[in-house]
Formats: sequence, C-alpha cells, structure tokens
Amino acid sequence: MVMHVRLEHTGDPQVMHLQSAQVQAPGPGEVWLEQVAIGVNPLDVNQRKGDVALALPTGLGLEGAGTVTAVGAGVTTVRLGDRVAYATGPLGAYASARLFPAERLIKLPDSVSFEAAAAVLFKGITAQYLLKSTYPVGPGTRVLIYGAAGALGQLLVPWAKHLGAFVIGVVSKSSSVERARAAGCDEVLVFDAASLPTQVLDLTQGHKVDVVYDSVGRVSLQASLDSLRPRGLLVSFGVTSGVPEPLAMSTLNSKGSLFVTRPSLAAHTATAQEYQARAQDVLAALAAGIIQARIWRRYPLAEVATAHDDMQHGRSQGAIILIP
Repeated sequence: MVMHVRLEHTGDPQVMHLQSAQVQAPGPGEVWLEQVAIGVNPLDVNQRKGDVALALPTGLGLEGAGTVTAVGAGVTTVRLGDRVAYATGPLGAYASARLFPAERLIKLPDSVSFEAAAAVLFKGITAQYLLKSTYPVGPGTRVLIYGAAGALGQLLVPWAKHLGAFVIGVVSKSSSVERARAAGCDEVLVFDAASLPTQVLDLTQGHKVDVVYDSVGRVSLQASLDSLRPRGLLVSFGVTSGVPEPLAMSTLNSKGSLFVTRPSLAAHTATAQEYQARAQDVLAALAAGIIQARIWRRYPLAEVATAHDDMQHGRSQGAIILIP
C-alpha cells in the first residue's frame, strides 16, 4: 500500500491529508520509485497556502530520493535498483512511492545518501542557477543574500564565497546572526527595511552591491533596490512576505539604470539536458565540500502538517525532510 499526501483545497497545514493508494505499473518513459526521503521547500508551503496557484485536487512536493523498483517501456537512462533523486515536477513527492518520468531522475553516487539528496538537490539547483546563470558571481562580486541562515542561504553563502564573492547576509532576527556567519558571510545584518541600504553603503565603502538575492518579497523590495550600485541586478525569487508590488519602469531609471529579474527553477531546468547539468554541478559541489547537506529535522510523512508549520513560521534552521 502506498501512502501519499492529498490537497483538496488550499489553506493552513491541516488541509493536507494522508491517503492510501495502490502500487501502479509505470507507463512508457516512467519508473516506479520507492521513496526513502522527501524534501520540504518554501514553494511547497506557498502552494499549500494558495499563494502559488495549483490545479486542485493535487499532490504536493517536488523533491525526493529513493530506489527504482519498476521500469516502463523505452526507459534507458535508469535501471532497476538505481539510487536516484529529483528536484522538479510533476507534483506528488509527498508519498511513500510514486510514478516519475525517468528522464527527470538524477542518479546518485554512493557517497550521497538519500537524505542528503532530498535535503540539497532542489535548493542546490536553485543556488546553482542564481549564482552561475542569473548573475555570474566571481572574484570581487559584492552580493547581498537574504535568508542567509536558512536552508537555501546555507548553500548560497558558501558557494558564493567559493566563487570569490564578498557576501553580506541578511537575517530576520539576531539569534540567526551566528548561523549566517558560520555559513561564511563576511558581514551579517538583521533586517530593517529603513536602515538596510545605509548599512550596505557603509559596509561596501560607498559602492553598494552588484547583486541582491531577495527571497523575502514585498517588504524588502525598496530596501533591495536602494542597496544596488548603478546597473546592479535585483534577483527577486521569493514571496516570504508576499508578492512584491509592481515596479514603475521610471524607478529603475532613477535609481541608477537597475535591472530586475524574477527567475524560476522551472525555467532553468526546462530541458532534461540543462536539468541534468545543473544537478551534476550541485553533486560535484557537495562532493568537493563547497556545500553541505544541513538537515535540521526529520519528520514522518504523517507529520507533514507539523513540518509545514515549522517552515512557515521560521522555526527551521536548515533543511526539513520527510521520511515515508
């Protein structure tokens, strides 16, 4: 018997219900995957709340790891018994087992555990494209990273440092400062929208930063814009505080010909080739010790509501995973 989380309507964590289902035979291009660990990400929370639209009813979750136990016709990229993981749709990762497209599976080296893969792959690919495609971070790049003490921040910060950046981390509370410093930040600021731009100006000797990675959204938008050098880039990729207000084009001009982008994981993993390449870069960074799988807490799948509540209210201090 398979257990999976079902979402009939959006709302608080209690709208997620655990249901049973039958094992299914994979169709052409599919595999049946017995899952060992499942990643929980802020996007899951936003989808469950209704901040990101979903076609209902639906499953939930985009990241998991496990073993291939059945293979459909035409599958050549994986075999029975392969240890694999994934970090993109289709939705439905919150399950003990599931069907999954074979071409979207990442083979895991023996050195990477199922739990580490479920904790790192989704956030790692996000960090990879943000640092290497959205803005090519390199020696001397000045970056501002929100959520520097969180699960994604703990990947973004050390990877940016490895690439040669000067990293200013932003955290929501003073108790997170030391964790952000431990991740590798050169400087850490506790978020205050009114004072942040002046603090950034001081820390950069008047230069401001080249790029801002803003996962907060609405309340941080203006502070982020005011922290950028002329022709700097605001990367707005989160909605922790809500979707940012629309920007007038004249604002970008008046603040120094700024650039703004709103990237997504889906757009940066649209083809199997690009997805696999980014995933392999993440696994290489993990093997090299550039990034680490920092798991804060493991929850049984049946306690998914508690896991979401902890993430939604900022209690987590690293990755959260579910164990089927």
